[in-house]
Amino acid sequence: MQLYLRLAWRNIWRHRRRTVIIMLAMGFSLALMMMYDGLIDGFNQAIYGNAIRVLGGNIQIHAAGYREKIDSNPLLPLADESAVIQAALAQPNVLAATPRIITGGLATSPEGAFSISIIGIDPDAEKPVSLIANHISAGNWLSASDQDSILVGKALADAMEIQVGDRITVVGSDIHKQNRQRTMTVIGIYNIGIATTEKSTAYISLAEAQSLYGLPDQATEVDLTLKKLGEEPSVIAALSPALPGYEIESWDKNFPDLKNAIDRKGAVMNVFGIIIIAIAGIGILNLLLMAVYERTREIGLLGAMGLKPRQIATLFILEGAMIGVVGVLAGIAIGLVLNGSLGVVGLDYSQFSSISDYMALVTTRIYPTLGLNNLLSRALTVIIISTLAAWIPANEASRREPAEALHYV
Repeated sequence: MQLYLRLAWRNIWRHRRRTVIIMLAMGFSLALMMMYDGLIDGFNQAIYGNAIRVLGGNIQIHAAGYREKIDSNPLLPLADESAVIQAALAQPNVLAATPRIITGGLATSPEGAFSISIIGIDPDAEKPVSLIANHISAGNWLSASDQDSILVGKALADAMEIQVGDRITVVGSDIHKQNRQRTMTVIGIYNIGIATTEKSTAYISLAEAQSLYGLPDQATEVDLTLKKLGEEPSVIAALSPALPGYEIESWDKNFPDLKNAIDRKGAVMNVFGIIIIAIAGIGILNLLLMAVYERTREIGLLGAMGLKPRQIATLFILEGAMIGVVGVLAGIAIGLVLNGSLGVVGLDYSQFSSISDYMALVTTRIYPTLGLNNLLSRALTVIIISTLAAWIPANEASRREPAEALHYV
């Protein structure tokens, strides 16, 4: 095999310019996929990472039985939320662990009644990691001592024709499924650019929610905010033994629409990448077919020296595989340079914030990662396609009769 490898390596450099062009084609194909992976990862962190913070954190911890009753929005208090928070904050990837009480209800004004989710939060714990706190367009963020105060979204304020200082009536279900009504003062209005969220989500202090819904000194969930999207499985694996009897779930269970959007982007890129590499593979096919005709007498000589057809075919297949391997190395180098540069400079996508709801969360530059998440599968795809592209020329070479090939002019 060592002899075959030496021969294959020598042969691919006989036509240096042609080989370099094909290798660069394969390399740029891989580099483009790395660039796309890095860009998508940057998008996910900037858009979906922010969306997850708005919707409730990377991981949610509930009491046992919550998932079974989730459709009825149950108020199942945690046995010891302080212990849950302490265990969560002991994990190095956890930025914040915040207790919440969430129930469904109505907000009413002279303009009508609007269905909303009422979320009781610990304002001091949430403020450092909350996008809502950073997007207060009028009034103030909540404080832990606020009584009869509510923070609403701009879309809801516009629909109800209210402003800071106005009073609205809020109705929500308590722990016993009884409606509890209270008139509250609008202390602030947040504007994140996502009308559906603004119109359907209002916030009150955790102390107020505990008093209103019959949960003294309790919470119904703890939300974990992580440093980076994608670290959820490792954190859940570490927390599960430490918190038996609790339901610990990643955001993709509670927000499947976001998960589907991310998966669709990845699936599209997989198809797109295979097409790109296949086009470059045609170049390898052409290169080696030309080599078969140019080296006909050499193939005849190898046959006359005793090499069997399958051994000659193996030589050409090794040549295709080597081109793929060198192309992969070139692609990795190009991809790392491109993504490394873009990761420092960043890309300004703020002008496209109006394209969709979640794009409104892009308030700064997007910084792509190095795109290493799928590198192994991408590299293997390049090598496999380049090897398969060499199959037809290899088969053609193995069929040459030594006597005829030696007399080929």
